[in-house]
Amino acid sequence: MLRTYQKIHRRKTRVVNVGNVLIGGDNPISVQTMTNTLTTDSKSTINQIKRIVKAGADLVRVSIPDKDSSESLKQIVKNSKIPIIADIHFHYKRAIESAENGASCLRINPGNIGSKEKVKDVIKAAKNNNCSIRIGVNGGSLEKKILEKYSEPNPEALVESAINNIKILEDNDFFNFKISVKSSDIFMAIKAYEGLSELCDYPLHLGITEAGAKRTGTIKSSIGMGNLLLNGIGDTIRVSLSDEPEEEVRVGFEILKSLGVRNRGIKIISCPSCARQQFEVIDLVKKLEKSLEDIEKTITVSIIGCVVNGPGEANMTNIGITGGGNNTHMIYVDGKKDHIVKDRDLAPYLEDIIRKKAKNSSI
Repeated sequence: MLRTYQKIHRRKTRVVNVGNVLIGGDNPISVQTMTNTLTTDSKSTINQIKRIVKAGADLVRVSIPDKDSSESLKQIVKNSKIPIIADIHFHYKRAIESAENGASCLRINPGNIGSKEKVKDVIKAAKNNNCSIRIGVNGGSLEKKILEKYSEPNPEALVESAINNIKILEDNDFFNFKISVKSSDIFMAIKAYEGLSELCDYPLHLGITEAGAKRTGTIKSSIGMGNLLLNGIGDTIRVSLSDEPEEEVRVGFEILKSLGVRNRGIKIISCPSCARQQFEVIDLVKKLEKSLEDIEKTITVSIIGCVVNGPGEANMTNIGITGGGNNTHMIYVDGKKDHIVKDRDLAPYLEDIIRKKAKNSSI
């Protein structure tokens, strides 16, 4: 129902594959997260991935700090409906093992893997197992030579590190990779991604690293990644929160939904409520957000407590409710008045209407 008045023109990038998920080009911007269980506890990790999949994630990353973790990867990959990305630091053998044990992508920083021969061995394993690579440059772990040159992390240092690492892969005839230049500083990350996007056409993985807890991290990620996405930069995203990975996925989709670049699930438009409200708006919104989390179909819902903006918002949504006097409220369907509801528990009543709409709609 809602029209988009400005279309985002995405930067044209190469296409790489992460398992059966294509990144870059005209493919949808994918949403990913990372498990926070012990990878050696394969049962807990698999259960968490199932919750992550239910939240809508396209990809999931798991940390591989030791050989036992890379061994657990066999069982985890077998039980995951989405591609697994192995997160590797320092130990090149963990990367090789992960590729051989079913990982669809290796997250590495070639600069901290070791000698060129070790990097070649990792690339060979990736090639032999149809495994892509993410060059993960981070403001908190830049190479010693880069830090000596720039004294401290800055956008130029991040970009130079990325370009150096790109050359390592290209020199070994490997091109199935994407890149990130993350920082916990929004301005540094934005400048680095902007600079890198002008120098190469590889897909970019966006993120504001170590963004913080749910509220702070959501705000920082929305500002940083939203700025880049508005300018057509970014092919896959990960919201980094000190929270459950499912929450990272939900926030990621909300960012994309807000920009109109990818829609999934219920989109609620609601007023902040005031003395004019004719029902408890905040309570109703919270209940519906929770009860409708499982719906994947894109449905827009307006929940407005009074007639000031209620009818106007309802005209632009699939399902709407506008508060009226004497506990009598108007229900809208596809922008038109449908019926009046009086003296009802609104949460289950609206949930039923929305679920029927989602089931029967071709949206």
